[in-house]
Amino acid sequence: MQIRTLLLLIISVALMVACADAPKTPEAPEATPISEMSDDAIKKLADELAHKYIITDGHVDLPYRLKVTNFRLEKEFLGIPLKTDKGDFDLERAKKGGLDAPFMSIYIPASYQKSGGAKIFADSLIDMVSGIADAHPDKFAITTSPAQAEDNFKKGILSLPMGMENGAPIEDDINNVAYFHERGIRYITLTHSKDNQICDSSYDSTRTWNGLSPFGVDVVKEMNKVGIMVDISHVSDSTFYQVMAMTDVPCIASHSSCRKFTPGFERNMNDDMIKLLGEKNGVIQINFGSTFLDGEIAKQRNGLRSKLSKLLKDSGLEFGDDAAKSIIEQFQKDNPTLFSDVEKVADHIDNVVKVAGIEHVGLGSDYDGVGDSLPTGLKDVSQYPNLIFTLLKRGYSEEDIAKICYKNVWRVWNAVEAAAAS
Repeated sequence: MQIRTLLLLIISVALMVACADAPKTPEAPEATPISEMSDDAIKKLADELAHKYIITDGHVDLPYRLKVTNFRLEKEFLGIPLKTDKGDFDLERAKKGGLDAPFMSIYIPASYQKSGGAKIFADSLIDMVSGIADAHPDKFAITTSPAQAEDNFKKGILSLPMGMENGAPIEDDINNVAYFHERGIRYITLTHSKDNQICDSSYDSTRTWNGLSPFGVDVVKEMNKVGIMVDISHVSDSTFYQVMAMTDVPCIASHSSCRKFTPGFERNMNDDMIKLLGEKNGVIQINFGSTFLDGEIAKQRNGLRSKLSKLLKDSGLEFGDDAAKSIIEQFQKDNPTLFSDVEKVADHIDNVVKVAGIEHVGLGSDYDGVGDSLPTGLKDVSQYPNLIFTLLKRGYSEEDIAKICYKNVWRVWNAVEAAAAS
């Protein structure tokens, strides 16, 4: 027994000597805290993160812009998304900004609720987006799940998920919910600027249903059943609360901002709504339009718009008249409009984080949908790194950035898919 103990002691001493003589592995240098980095270094990091992580944007109005521009699908139109100086989106600028999965908005104007043809119009826009992907399969792909988007990201292909803005195309047939899911629609904004057959709009004072219609209740249930995210942007407050009370899965606000900065603007969400959306595990995706970001700018722009309208009316003209162009141009020179900026977008993100938590905020720019009101620093899809830079400067971590860019929306999307599968 003594010999065995002695041998163990000798072996232990030998091991200690060997370890002491062994060369030490150098430790990895600690990353420089952002607070100690120069602005140039932070900008470089922001650009790296924009391309390291998927960026999804909840609302890009490219299809409707192309539709109203009257390009023919089989000719000129198909080249537009690659490189153009028109609008806010093209492939070249998207790649520069790190945008990977912009939800193409299948926007249906409220006028179709009166004239009819909403479903036909929606189908035409879906066909248009499909046409882009079919014409350029090495660059774009129709995308119907987070898993597909991640696979496309690895291949360097831009994902084109689709969301339908305005549930009018469902018409009065509940089977159309499943129909549009089959066509690739992955969220539906329940209404737009007017009350429709589903619910009341934040922009309409009629209050037809005082929230959801009986049919609207069925539509929300059916969306949960087939796997379409419920989008509560544009709806009235009463509609929002009714949806929160009944839906079994998380919801999104695909392109809304915080009412805290725009008092009285019901189109945005107040803090109580944001808190409840977070408690229900949902996400609000911040709209970049200046009038969504700053109430004072909204007042100024609305005042100028009224002034210009009166000027044209006194001249016997309307906005679309050729003779009105010179008057409008001169008015804009004489009355420069104000814009919000990227810092204000970060303020809205800060507010959501404070009220609901970092897991409940995302990006919903409304590019190609808010005209000339985009903020300084976020004028098109090439400029997402500017927002990431601003957030890094404010102390957001790399993981926070990833959540804002895509992880939060992916969580909701996956939850909706899982609920439908079960």
